[in-house]
Amino acid sequence: MPPENGFLAALRNAGIGPGDSEELRIKKSLLIFATGLISFASMLWLFIYWQLGPQVSSTIPFLFQLLLVGNLVIYLRTLNFEVFRLLQLALFLFMPFVAQWSMGNFITASGLSLWALLAPVGAILFIGARESAAWFVAYLFLTALSGFFDYYLADSLAASQKRIPTQTSVFFFALNFAAVSTIVYLLLRYSAMEKQKAQARLEEAHRLLQIEQERSERLLLNILPGPIAERLKSSNQTIADGFADVSVMFADIVNFTRVAEGLTPQQVFTMLNRIFSSFDELAEKHGLEKIKTIGDAYMVAGGLNTDRPDHAEALADMALEMRDLLHRDFNVNQMHLEVRIGIGSGPVVAGVVGKKKFIYDLWGDTVNIASRITSEGIPGGIQVDERTWRRLAGRFAFEAPQTIRLKGKGEMVVHRLVGRRSATAGP
Repeated sequence: MPPENGFLAALRNAGIGPGDSEELRIKKSLLIFATGLISFASMLWLFIYWQLGPQVSSTIPFLFQLLLVGNLVIYLRTLNFEVFRLLQLALFLFMPFVAQWSMGNFITASGLSLWALLAPVGAILFIGARESAAWFVAYLFLTALSGFFDYYLADSLAASQKRIPTQTSVFFFALNFAAVSTIVYLLLRYSAMEKQKAQARLEEAHRLLQIEQERSERLLLNILPGPIAERLKSSNQTIADGFADVSVMFADIVNFTRVAEGLTPQQVFTMLNRIFSSFDELAEKHGLEKIKTIGDAYMVAGGLNTDRPDHAEALADMALEMRDLLHRDFNVNQMHLEVRIGIGSGPVVAGVVGKKKFIYDLWGDTVNIASRITSEGIPGGIQVDERTWRRLAGRFAFEAPQTIRLKGKGEMVVHRLVGRRSATAGP
């Protein structure tokens, strides 16, 4: 459709508030459109009637025109749609019959009462199908009443009425049928088009909502493991689970504080983001759960929310790839940084902390051991506790065990991972 000019667009949307539903917006727009159509048709009807030199007064049709426009002006000032709708439908219904009665009967008025059919049709569009029944019954009653008086008073009316030429009567019969049919068609067409536009707006809103939901879903999955995210969305209960067998790994950048002293905040962020993003890709590759970053430390776990018995092996493979990545890829590791890595296995408690800026975190002795053997490691070293070593000894090569003293734990045996046996075994 061609774009509307400013006046028509303003009139079309007159009285429509920002809080109106789509259905109410369509009803308001339709009633104003109907008022405009009927006003225009009335003016055209009066103009033709005057040109043909009528034998009866056209005062009532002209009054009808003034009442329609006057009621519209009052509505635009008060914005009382209920009153506006009731008065306009009443004018649609009664004024055509009053005009017909003033002219005589169905024949002399050329079926002018047909215009009253716009009231029940309009009630369907402006109010609703159920509410329109009363308006249609009223239309039928007034039609029957007119027919009754025309039948029983035909002779007396014929004697008292001025005769209207047959050609004029026939012409206005055709004009009235054509005008009413055109208005009904245009109203139905306009209603269908507005509903299509409303449906298109709803579909676009639904599409944008889906995009936002998918974006929120991705953000949530960047914070929480998938199963935990689903539980959090479907329940408001606290999420805290105990796991009997989990492997936890920490990776700590060596001398990070000293290196960061000579860098701008943006450079520090870029450096960490580049390294940790590469670690994220490795965690996803091995099916492991990144838990969080703590300053310059990276925490990842295996065996959470998935039935995977080889989680320690997957963590060992990831640790080796992390170390090798920093040694060979200086696009990622432009500062030639080293990491210390520690892996511990055993029971943990996992849960979601907080209600707003929440985080999925782990607690327990296993987490503490993994963190402390990391801090006691050497640059480029991967240390594991005794329980993890027993899981990996058949497939991975280790240096001779060492005994170290951990704060709060005393002496503990740790094993330094070298690599996969298939890659390190001799001939």
